[in-house]
Amino acid sequence: MRQLQDEKQVDLLNAVFETQESERKRLAEDLHDSVGQVLSAIKLNLHRLDKAAETENSTTLLADTRKLADECIQEIRNIIQNVLPPVLTDFGLIDALQALCTKLGQNTDIKITFTKNLADERFPSEIELTLYRIAQELFGNAVKHSKATSIQLLLTKEAGWLVMSFSDNGVGFNMDNVSHGFGLKNLQSRVQLIDGKIHIYSKPLNGTLTTIKVLLT
Repeated sequence: MRQLQDEKQVDLLNAVFETQESERKRLAEDLHDSVGQVLSAIKLNLHRLDKAAETENSTTLLADTRKLADECIQEIRNIIQNVLPPVLTDFGLIDALQALCTKLGQNTDIKITFTKNLADERFPSEIELTLYRIAQELFGNAVKHSKATSIQLLLTKEAGWLVMSFSDNGVGFNMDNVSHGFGLKNLQSRVQLIDGKIHIYSKPLNGTLTTIKVLLT
């Protein structure tokens, strides 16, 4: 039993590292593919302005460069929003989840509903960040794989526990086939970092329900 527990701890720890590396890789790719390319174009335009000949319309070139700079600034803001949303650090988990649901609802055809059965309040930063990351991952999985038309996110407090429930009406999956999947390990590792509990239930053609509970002290 001790060996099995040790092996489980190792697997969860590996999942944590893999998750961190995956997030770093995604950030690096975002910076390279979007911001890097725009900055390169700005640099080229500035070089052309420096060498501008009489036949070249420097006013138009300056306007194009300003436009590229604006695009670069917006891309940086988008990346910062994905990595660590200011609304999360400034206003807390409730507002951040509401903003996430609103954004995804606007960018997808899925009907997304966010419900909170608790007063507006702040929680420990590690809990807020972890639950937000879990919500992002659950939304990402649902949008990519579930074929859902409706998603409900619920945040509530029950007998000293902070509870986040995520449910969709998608195609679901067979729990026996994915119980040891990497995605599930990622979720388990995140929940373990805040000493929480996670329960996932799904059946083919019956959607998926994921519940995370964290004891508040």
